[in-house]
Amino acid sequence: MYTCVKLRISMARIFSILLILMVTGCVTQSGNSSRVKGEDVAVDNEIQTTFDQAIQLLEQGEYDTAITLLESVVEREQRLTVPYINLAMAYRQKGDEKQAEENLLKALAIDQAQPVANNELGILYRKQGKFEDAKKVYNNALAEHPDYLPVIRNLGILCDIYMRDPQCALEQFEKYQQQVPDDKTIEIWIADLKARM
Repeated sequence: MYTCVKLRISMARIFSILLILMVTGCVTQSGNSSRVKGEDVAVDNEIQTTFDQAIQLLEQGEYDTAITLLESVVEREQRLTVPYINLAMAYRQKGDEKQAEENLLKALAIDQAQPVANNELGILYRKQGKFEDAKKVYNNALAEHPDYLPVIRNLGILCDIYMRDPQCALEQFEKYQQQVPDDKTIEIWIADLKARM
């Protein structure tokens, strides 16, 4: 199932939604504004309508048509990270990693610490074997959003499985566990790491 980030909800709400979505999803916001670098950005009604249509298409798996609509949104409005993130997610679903990366980099050019964009880019880099680059973008997000759970978890996975750095992994998993103490998977991962160390 494909879920999206919409233009209408507050950034705090986006982050809480993404805690549920973790790795995949679209980004959404409600209302007629979005937060970019701490400022509200008014969104034209026509752009909002086009964006909403694109999100519906993404949720239905109609990636090509959704991409066309999202491209028209970013042609008219370049101040928001959310359409670029959704474009990246749609391209990733289609297997076009180059376009996914380009759109995530455009989102990060607007807000370099945007946690969703950094998380998605980190996942993409990890899949491409660019582990140091993945770690860098995860740390970039955590510098301004130290409690953003998807990045904490993904950095732990990167450190554990891909970079063979158990201390880094343990640090991330314990940080995650402090915020989500009932997560049995993290509990198992921590126990496994301690046994291996």
